[in-house]
Amino acid sequence: MKIFNYDIIGVYGSNIPILGFAVPKEAQDKVAKFSFHGQPAELRHGSVVIAAITSCTNTSNPSVMLGAGLVAKKACELGLQVKPWIKTSLAPGSGVVTKYLLQSGLQEYLNKQGFHIVGYGCTTCIGNSGELDDSVASAISENDIIASAVLSGNRNFEGRVHALTRANYLASPPLVVAYALAGTVDIDFDKEPIGTGKDGRSVYFKDIWPSTEEIAEAVQSSVLPDMFKSTYVAITKGNPMWNQLSMPSSTMYSWDPNSTYIHEPPYFKNMTMEPPGAHGVKDAYCLLNFGDSITTDHISPAGSIHKDSPAAKYLLDRGVDRKDFNSYGSRRGNDEVMARGTFANIRLVNKLLNGEVGPKTVHVPTGEKLYVFDAAMRYKDAGYDTIVLAGAEYGSGSSRDWAAKGPMLLGVKAVIAKSFERIHRSNLVGMGIIPLCFKSGEDADTLGLTGHERYTIDLPSKITDIRPGQDVTVTTDNGKSFTCTVRFDTEVELAYFNNGGILPYVIRNLIKQ
Repeated sequence: MKIFNYDIIGVYGSNIPILGFAVPKEAQDKVAKFSFHGQPAELRHGSVVIAAITSCTNTSNPSVMLGAGLVAKKACELGLQVKPWIKTSLAPGSGVVTKYLLQSGLQEYLNKQGFHIVGYGCTTCIGNSGELDDSVASAISENDIIASAVLSGNRNFEGRVHALTRANYLASPPLVVAYALAGTVDIDFDKEPIGTGKDGRSVYFKDIWPSTEEIAEAVQSSVLPDMFKSTYVAITKGNPMWNQLSMPSSTMYSWDPNSTYIHEPPYFKNMTMEPPGAHGVKDAYCLLNFGDSITTDHISPAGSIHKDSPAAKYLLDRGVDRKDFNSYGSRRGNDEVMARGTFANIRLVNKLLNGEVGPKTVHVPTGEKLYVFDAAMRYKDAGYDTIVLAGAEYGSGSSRDWAAKGPMLLGVKAVIAKSFERIHRSNLVGMGIIPLCFKSGEDADTLGLTGHERYTIDLPSKITDIRPGQDVTVTTDNGKSFTCTVRFDTEVELAYFNNGGILPYVIRNLIKQ
């Protein structure tokens, strides 16, 4: 299917494009011409600029990895070549993959197409693709090109792969190679040629796609038991670099106050043996007002740290060079970084900003537009609680603890949504945040809520007076009142809430023992 045709192009919904990217018909054939290291180059909507066989589940499948090598081999033999401005990479999940790609002779052809081994571990799908060439980045930004990334990982949330690739697609390793060769995702492989071969003839998808028999033969001859034995024989012994690390003799972890990777979190600060008990919310401001399909990656991105973000400022203030920022995923042991990264996704759509996309919000008392972290801290320092308004499927996507820890550290006390992703709702309860659902047929828009109101949630003060799934009343300072269902779904979750979250609940129970 050609995904950029006008007849299927939709419009932006609350947070994700529906069937397309709202490209006006007159702009769909735009061509951005530029010079790439002295040679002419061009990008169109749908052009591939990142193609990554990356370290996730399917890189442990010899059939698809060798299949990718066979695609590369057939393409080389026919004279096809991946354009040099496409950032290609191969990051196997295991050293065994390297051994059988070398044994089969297929790594040579992957290398010729630019798929060199860059390492072992999380790369592109966690946002570690690295920067695009300056000329490519400029061509995308200056011409508002919807550039694409194709990767064989299992995450393609908005803004996660790369800030400049708005169209990100998951594909098998052989398809990653095929799309890289085509140079675009806006292609019908059944009908359109991938390129022109060295004989001047059009080359089609069927010409480079390996048969089941070819893949089976490659697996049979190249994936050998000894490869696994030799790779994993020393897995419990570590390596010289790891084994030479010094370690303290203390049984307690010694926090390094200068570390920007591991920081003592405040979860148990001022904790007492007596649980704080149940509590409602009084006169809280709305920190963010969302539509549908806010994912955990919108809430707590795992990708790169933007150079102008609060997290970047924190790191720069501590002497970390921009080149060493790394990613939010790599710094999840530092609550200071992760709190600043909460709601920092560059594709965030917050209704308080009236259509502007980005990780900012409106500080309601002053009307100032601030980064979400800065607004949250201003509320918190002034002694105000905050809530989040949301649509359906709030917290969808991968389960991520920081998507609940981060809002808690920002001072969010409740999320009122049309519906929640199951695990994320549970995680919110675990952090002491109240999950509430609008009644069927209602949401912030139908109730006339703008997010500029102040919200009071009338929750009983005794935990014994709260029942799983009961109704509660929410009122605003401008006279609106509506009923929500409180989503404490079990008695255990009520116990967590009574203790201020699962962490203090566990600690209190351990001490009692």
